[in-house]
Amino acid sequence: MRRWLVTLVRAALDEDIGQGDITTNATIPEKVRCEATLLAKQNGVLSGILAFRAVFDCLDAEITDYHALADGHRFAKGDIIARFQGYTRAVLMGERVALNFLQHLSGIATTTARYVAAVEGLNVRLCDTRKTTPLLRQLEKQAVVHGGASNHRYALFDGVLIKENHIVGAGGIAKAVQGAERVTHHLMKIGVEVTNLDELEQAIEAGADAVLLDNMGIDEMRQAVERVRGLDVILEASGNITLERLRDVAATGVHVVSVGALTHSAPAVDISLEIANV
Repeated sequence: MRRWLVTLVRAALDEDIGQGDITTNATIPEKVRCEATLLAKQNGVLSGILAFRAVFDCLDAEITDYHALADGHRFAKGDIIARFQGYTRAVLMGERVALNFLQHLSGIATTTARYVAAVEGLNVRLCDTRKTTPLLRQLEKQAVVHGGASNHRYALFDGVLIKENHIVGAGGIAKAVQGAERVTHHLMKIGVEVTNLDELEQAIEAGADAVLLDNMGIDEMRQAVERVRGLDVILEASGNITLERLRDVAATGVHVVSVGALTHSAPAVDISLEIANV
């Protein structure tokens, strides 16, 4: 099990269990074992099964006879997602934390799959953003991939994206790009966020490798696509990208569409854990 995942799961368990599960310790004998069944209450795409299992391993549940679907698997209402045996106390103490991880991450994968389906047949890459839950970014970005989309930059350290406040602070697009060029190497692209076609022109003239079209209208995006035709410039659309609007945005010809809602607004998938004594 990866160290970062163990650290995350142990912190989540400490938050929920604290000094001990009063109810479980009072009602369940110490060495009783159970069979647990994880059931889907709706259709969805699975993500977070490794975190789910890690919860019970961290609680020393001594899991046996473990069978589970893999991340990225599409399941239907009524499907058994996982089944295993373990100490009942540990299963009950970890149930809520394990489900919180699994329901949230499967919700991201399921939402992402809907967005991916909406652009089927179009030559566009669908990406997430950095609008993730603090400390859950790695799991949430994995969930986006499980849903069929791609990841944007992971964090501030692995990509250059000059945004509105950078431009203001630097004194303009050209100065911001020049500053970025001084600290980047020849394999790193420089991206610039723009809000209109005039700023797009400035970004192109400054030598931007990628331009993020922020909250532009459909017609303006089409004009931006025509402007960069034949140039080695990547166009990304972002801002107010709803599921209903997504296909129209993608059909403008932009190369990438980034959607914050994949991670910050995905509803949890309804999954339940049921036990039986063994």
